Amino acid sequence: MKIMRPLSAVGIVASAALVLAACGSDPAATNSSSSNSAAAPAATGTADVACGGKSPLSAEGSSAQKNAIDIFTQQYSKKCSGQQVNYNPSGSGAGVKQFNANQIDFGGSDSPATGADLDAATKRCASPAWNIPMVVGPVAVAYKLSGVDKLTLTPSVIAKIFSGGVTKWNDPAIKAVKGNESANLPDKAIQVVSRADESGTTDNFQKYLGAAAKADWTKGAGKKFNGGVGNGAQGSNGVATAVKAADGAITYVEGAFAKDGLTPALIDSGSGGVELNSENVAKSLDSAKFLKDGTNDLALDLNGIYASNTPGAYPLLLTTYEIVCSKYANADVSKAVKAFLTVAATDGQQPLSAKGYVPIPQSLQTKVLAAVQAIS
Repeated sequence: MKIMRPLSAVGIVASAALVLAACGSDPAATNSSSSNSAAAPAATGTADVACGGKSPLSAEGSSAQKNAIDIFTQQYSKKCSGQQVNYNPSGSGAGVKQFNANQIDFGGSDSPATGADLDAATKRCASPAWNIPMVVGPVAVAYKLSGVDKLTLTPSVIAKIFSGGVTKWNDPAIKAVKGNESANLPDKAIQVVSRADESGTTDNFQKYLGAAAKADWTKGAGKKFNGGVGNGAQGSNGVATAVKAADGAITYVEGAFAKDGLTPALIDSGSGGVELNSENVAKSLDSAKFLKDGTNDLALDLNGIYASNTPGAYPLLLTTYEIVCSKYANADVSKAVKAFLTVAATDGQQPLSAKGYVPIPQSLQTKVLAAVQAIS
């Protein structure tokens, strides 16, 4: 997956300290339940850190979180003078493989280590391996359509568009979605643009459709787009550029790219259209559940988020994890990993908004810090 880039026009600026809020968007575009609800508080503050241990730490994996890891490392160096982390953004698969081979101190992955990967990690650690969610990025269903600056789509309609079931912008299925009554939807072909390369964004998008629109998305998940329609483009910038060049086009892309001529659609999961903005993304995370509830393995149940119809919650997002040992054989490694992740979960969170990420809400921060402190 491409590294998420700064979110200028979608604006995570002052009023949205978590992530993107579309420039010039109409406040009424947000679901009324969202506007009347308190935003999930962002992770805030600093924490006491026991500095020291191994330096530099070695880590590898997800390229999607590379800019976030750079921020975490900067904050870590400020908090713990002289301490460093060397991170290689080689991709999630490589990160898991290298961690399990005991070649790095922690791994980064767009998806939690589960099944055989988690078993291998536990074997490497000689103790349970844990997935610690640290970086979150929303995914936009972004389009370009002259004369339509506000559009609401349901999971079902999104699934039909990306699998070829809906092919025209004035299709009755789109016109029937609440919020589109006054939209001037043209008799124009929908041009689907997908990722041509294997991508974690594609995997999360297809998992979302499988969870939120089971009856209409039977294509499965995976890093390769399975929809069978439209044209592909390389990377996040590639799909965004392709849509900008074709009126009537639509794609799925990290929120940081849904700007400068692209418009993120509102998503109606059953409680009204919800726009992609800071409060709404945080609200989805605030109600997050875990695959192993009650443990320090904090792999999120994203299917639960994807299929949720929580009023005001924007459900389409991806999470990257730091994969760690619950108990390291080397005490110096353990000490440094704990210090780095403590800083990442506190001082490192608020600066993330400038790079298009979503700082984790306080409710998740509390669980993350408890897990980090339990590492030995």
